[in-house]
Amino acid sequence: MILTSPVLRANIIVSLILVLLASCGGTPETIVIEGRTMGTTYSVKALGSFDRASLERRIDSRLKEVNQLMSTYIGDSEISQLNQLKVSDSMALSRENLQMLSLATRLNQQSNGKFDVTIGPLIELWGFGADPSRTDVPEKILIEQALERTGLDALVIENDSVMKKADTSVDFSAIAKGYGVDELARLVEEAGSDNYLVEIGGELRARGLNNRGRVWRIGIETPDEANRVPFTAIPLKNLAMATSGDYRNYFEVDGKRFSHTLDPSTGYPITHQVASVTVLAENTAEADGYATAINVMGEEPGLAMAEELNLLVMVIIKTDAGFETRTTSAFDRYLVEQTPQ
Repeated sequence: MILTSPVLRANIIVSLILVLLASCGGTPETIVIEGRTMGTTYSVKALGSFDRASLERRIDSRLKEVNQLMSTYIGDSEISQLNQLKVSDSMALSRENLQMLSLATRLNQQSNGKFDVTIGPLIELWGFGADPSRTDVPEKILIEQALERTGLDALVIENDSVMKKADTSVDFSAIAKGYGVDELARLVEEAGSDNYLVEIGGELRARGLNNRGRVWRIGIETPDEANRVPFTAIPLKNLAMATSGDYRNYFEVDGKRFSHTLDPSTGYPITHQVASVTVLAENTAEADGYATAINVMGEEPGLAMAEELNLLVMVIIKTDAGFETRTTSAFDRYLVEQTPQ
């Protein structure tokens, strides 16, 4: 499953092309704030009259706080302190990280274990973590040993504290960017804008209309490592969007491709034909997590779960004839609702 470092995820996450129409005379002013966070870039496009400098300061401050809570690349971050905790020890966690653990646990249960934020040992073993030097397949015994250190049942949550029952580690890379987007959206709304598009590393959330008075439209990239061209565009009306794919970060051994997307039940990369998964949801952290879970689960079980949960999902499948799409009924209904009559 996709739980790589923020830097790597910034490089491999499916790029979403923001389809924004150029402003013309008489249209509302669009305030643009951009920067770097979580090993990637962020962008805020908001319409309205408010103090840009004040909003920018609040955004930078909040993103630093989120990194200090959730980044595995900051040695004294809260999540790093949890990962360094000895077995049988416990520590108090912030509201934010408890919220992330709660979401991760729900996604883990709904996906029959295919979404797991404790597979950091596998990520590192396969060379998709902090040390990307591996270019061969790990020995089976090493994979089995890494699997023994995974599993959310190694964490016991009591009130606002977490105790470790085993030497596991937590990595929120699959949902942290989504959480960051949700926090940006909250700050923009508090500043007074009801029309905005916010994004971190390809995960987005939109509200209202763009400066042409139209629903924001988001381009989805063709899942092809050789070409970066749009595949389709989706209207995003008062929703969040996240896309997960496995076509940019991998290595090859004797002509066989090994994806960075790992199956936590086997410890090996996925082998199915799902190229990318796009999920629309009420908040970006959920969209982020569901996109990852479905990408690991594969086409049939992933879409079955999505139908059961009434999720808005589009899956792009690799076939001999090219790329094909599969969508949930909720996604189809949404597109019909957003199509002008």
